[in-house]
Amino acid sequence: MPDLRIGSATDGSEARGPWLVLTHGGAASPSAYSDGCVTAAEAAARLAEGGDALAAALEATRLLEDDERFNAGTGSNLRLDGMTAQMDAAVMTSDARFGAVGCIEGVRNPVLVAARVMETPHLMLVGEGATAFARRLGFVAYDVVTERARSKFVRAMAELEGKGDGVYAEDAAPWLDGKVAALWNFAGEKHCDTVGAVVRDAAGNFAATASTGGTVYMLRGRVGDSPILGCGLFAGPEGAVACTGVGEEIARRVLAKTVYDWLAAGVSPNEAGARAVAMFPHEVDIGLLIAGRTGHAVVANRDMAKGFLLG
Repeated sequence: MPDLRIGSATDGSEARGPWLVLTHGGAASPSAYSDGCVTAAEAAARLAEGGDALAAALEATRLLEDDERFNAGTGSNLRLDGMTAQMDAAVMTSDARFGAVGCIEGVRNPVLVAARVMETPHLMLVGEGATAFARRLGFVAYDVVTERARSKFVRAMAELEGKGDGVYAEDAAPWLDGKVAALWNFAGEKHCDTVGAVVRDAAGNFAATASTGGTVYMLRGRVGDSPILGCGLFAGPEGAVACTGVGEEIARRVLAKTVYDWLAAGVSPNEAGARAVAMFPHEVDIGLLIAGRTGHAVVANRDMAKGFLLG
């Protein structure tokens, strides 16, 4: 069996009330940061209790984006050039509304822009178009890069140069042997987690959100699983799922929709979570928030910051 770390307060297949809010700070985010996830869940609870799953999920994720300890919104990872921060975010509701942004730059809360995409005929906007859309709607320019992110970048680059402390060794491995220089797609010449929420409101509606600053090592334009329908998140009449971890691996397994289909077939959230984690080798970080009609689960194969409230 994989090493499952399941939030003790969410164990069991029976929900303890008509509404719930689950939040996470990303696979491998230290559980010491769970206070931020709990704060986000608490802020969303009133909205969930009032029957607005979408507003609750957005509020929780907005607060997580504003917490620079997490890699989403403020504090997002820098791309390989050490200057660019591009973010992905998405939101989905149980009535099949979906909106996403990919590689958006210079906005404080990408998830709120993703929610506005739901008002258009489109599902996703990316890159400069997404940023221009945000400006048109009044989202002001905002620098999401923090000193914490810059320090992380320096540490990650040292790993590529063979001078690292080993923390980013697994992340760096695919980029060794000259691959950075060979694949460089930034302007000029070269001289590297996700937050989310799922909500079931008092009216029985579901919503899921995801927001991320990407992985440690990223080319310009890289999009992960978070804004891809059915990969990073999915919501429907039977529940909501939000995923975190290595985006490419999550997308290959269309993980969120796969887990949702298990829920729809009568599998409990805990069993669905165990099955999901078992799909990945242990060296791949993976975590999920799962809410069903009669249960819920928070599962991960790593230590993970999380929060939950039930009413």
